[in-house]
Amino acid sequence: MTGKIRVAVVFGGQSGEHDVSLRSAQAILRHIDRERFAAIPIGITRDGHWLIGGDPLKELAARSRLPLEPELTEAAADLKQGAPQRLLIPEPILAGSVDVVFPVLHGPYGEDGTIQGLLELAGVPYVGCGVLASAVAMDKPTAKRLFASVGLDQARWLAFTHHEWHCRQDDLIGQIERELGYPCFVKPANLGSSVGVSKARGRAELVKAVELAARYDRRIVVEEAIDARELEVSVLGNDEPVASIVGEIVPSREFYDYEAKYIDSNSQLLIPAPISEEQAETVRRMAIEAFRVIDGAGMARVDFFLERSTGRILVNEVNTIPGFTAISMYPKLWEASGLCFRDLITRLIELALERHQEQRRRRSR
Repeated sequence: MTGKIRVAVVFGGQSGEHDVSLRSAQAILRHIDRERFAAIPIGITRDGHWLIGGDPLKELAARSRLPLEPELTEAAADLKQGAPQRLLIPEPILAGSVDVVFPVLHGPYGEDGTIQGLLELAGVPYVGCGVLASAVAMDKPTAKRLFASVGLDQARWLAFTHHEWHCRQDDLIGQIERELGYPCFVKPANLGSSVGVSKARGRAELVKAVELAARYDRRIVVEEAIDARELEVSVLGNDEPVASIVGEIVPSREFYDYEAKYIDSNSQLLIPAPISEEQAETVRRMAIEAFRVIDGAGMARVDFFLERSTGRILVNEVNTIPGFTAISMYPKLWEASGLCFRDLITRLIELALERHQEQRRRRSR
């Protein structure tokens, strides 16, 4: 391990995307270049304890509702023997025992700026967006307002708190029906992987969908349903981000929900997306603009709708810690663009170290 860069791959966490995070970490640990990097797996349990040493991925996977990918079972981490230690704070990270952190924590308490703030305080480089971009992208209403500020087209939407829903439910239902209509999509304001997302076709389904979303967040977003194709593009870089080729999701179900993403294997990923070059260039340009308006760094996957009836391209959301599973678009799009999984991981780590060095230079002036 002498001379290798020590990379802590942090996964699990307390969000509804805990199980998906394990699959992403599994793929990263499998593909990381072990000639250059010493991979140190660090798991976070659902109750917020840090598992360090041993094989925390195996321990968390034993209680996961989403099995690990069988083709990625080969151990790729530099593991210590024995059971993992269960800690309340990440002592090896805060004590400087790692050189860089690769957070693979999808959703709240990992993708929303919280762990990024901890790492900033500790002075530890980390892969991906900083505190501001992470928090903004995770909070759908805030991100949507920023997209609107630079003229990025998007679906109509409304947001409200669960408290507001209980206090004036009839008023909000009326507003949704007037401004958005049915069908519409109901989502937690801060979550991903389609967890807690429902399609409401009428008032009864709307009420049920809001109550489901409220299990995951105190704030709820309702969006108009667009008859559209779903496009995705991967962004990579710091001050000079670049966009991959464009891919298309063809869900196996009515929409690309959790089941269609991770359980049902019949969803299709079309790479490249069968769209015109002009449309592809527009999507790439809008992806970089969305990345820049949130002050992104390192990586993001930007999702779009291509409206069938009009050809309008609408930005949906930015994911600052996209999936790295065997079926995830982020690495697949870069592979199709000429950057293999191993080299993508290497480039992300390099970008993290470059950004950290630039921050240190500014602080020392």
